[in-house]
Amino acid sequence: MKKCVLILCACSLWFVSCRSEKEKTPIKRDASAKIKYATGFQLTSRENGTMLMEVSSPWPGADKNFKYLLAPRDLDLEPNALQVDVDAVILVPVQKFIATSTTHIPALESLDALDSMVGFPGTQYVSSEKARKLIDSGYIQELGANESLNTEMTLALAPEVVFGFSISDQNSSYKFLEDAGIPVIYNGDWTENSPLGKAEWIRFFAPFFGKEQEADSIFSVIERNYQEAKQLATRSKEKPSVMSGALYKDVWYLPGGDSWAAQFIEDANADYLWADTPGTGSLSVSLEHVLERATDADVWVSPSQFTSLEEMLGASSHYAQFKPLKQKKIYTYALKKGPTGGLIYFESAPQRPDLVLKDLIHIFHPDLMPSYQLHFFSPLE
Repeated sequence: MKKCVLILCACSLWFVSCRSEKEKTPIKRDASAKIKYATGFQLTSRENGTMLMEVSSPWPGADKNFKYLLAPRDLDLEPNALQVDVDAVILVPVQKFIATSTTHIPALESLDALDSMVGFPGTQYVSSEKARKLIDSGYIQELGANESLNTEMTLALAPEVVFGFSISDQNSSYKFLEDAGIPVIYNGDWTENSPLGKAEWIRFFAPFFGKEQEADSIFSVIERNYQEAKQLATRSKEKPSVMSGALYKDVWYLPGGDSWAAQFIEDANADYLWADTPGTGSLSVSLEHVLERATDADVWVSPSQFTSLEEMLGASSHYAQFKPLKQKKIYTYALKKGPTGGLIYFESAPQRPDLVLKDLIHIFHPDLMPSYQLHFFSPLE
């Protein structure tokens, strides 16, 4: 890893009046041991007022950890005090950045940090009302595709950091930016398998903007809401059987038994028909396999991105064999879209697992929350 050495100026703006060297006290930031559910990153407060962030899961199967040292801009330290073996040293709070995944947007908005975002690849997929205003006004610039960022425009925007999303270490655009002196901070929120684990990545963003307390408060509410909803679901004596996914060509893709989606169904007190399968990602099975296991399922959730029963049957007449289609008990997230067509579920669901869980509890056990209005899901008509 690259050796990053940063020497900060001798005058600290944190002090109102001049003080002797012996009187100066390092800032203490309590970040260690707070992460409860996320497994892909860790934060460690250091005695000199800096913070070490280590990302261990930037993408599935990554064989390298990435380390970033976060140093307050106005922290008064002795020369060479920040000399550590890390991938980048970041002055915080960050004043100008680029994000690369729509899953970053809700956390950044909750932390009131969107005004510091100057670029994004694929702005048409962003649904956040505040982010869209910044995009439409030209403040947030379109940067092309994440896999092939417009590096010339990115350099012109002069971001202090790029919060990167990547499926491997082969993103040439990121390597170009790093060589040009722009740190790429890998965010692996999408690699988490638990609903609360994904949501807890708000704590990844917080220290870059000095918003640790805000992140703690926001996540605590989400966690409490989720756990209360999960407990509510246990009151139902019924446990409906649930199928998911759809055909693509001749293959049916559905969530594995250890996946994020499967965990939601379990926590909503329902019986996912593939809960016994290994894997945290998507399973590829035959139509015959699905017919054998799920013909008489009670509910069907997330049938790809179909938006009507007619559309489903037009794609494959085989869908008519399943009880949920006959009884119109199919629920999708594909009907809730932002103003430019981005799916709100893809952007916001990872940050609001409490709302996803409540949706599913209402679908599976409507008697538990009779007046609840679905947030992400809608019934297919």
